[in-house]
Amino acid sequence: MIKLGYVYILTNSSKTMLYVGVTSDLTKRIRQHQQKVYSKSYTAKYNIHLLIYYETYALVVDAIKREKEIKGWSRSKKEKLIKVKNPNWEILCI
Repeated sequence: MIKLGYVYILTNSSKTMLYVGVTSDLTKRIRQHQQKVYSKSYTAKYNIHLLIYYETYALVVDAIKREKEIKGWSRSKKEKLIKVKNPNWEILCI
């Protein structure tokens, strides 16, 4: 079975923190962040749960490669990526 992959970027309510992640089930994963299922995680600790950007890939392995690429970027470069699809950093619903 081939799984889709998603790379996503979350922020907190003050938009001071960014988190880049990868998943095969975006809706479920965002819900986990929002509910702080992993209570000791970075995102739970800093209340990072607002979806502001995502990309979809036909294969999860491609999403993993892209996540690693984006994680290596500066904050400025990540902000530019977000602004291409979401210039006002609106919270996305999925």
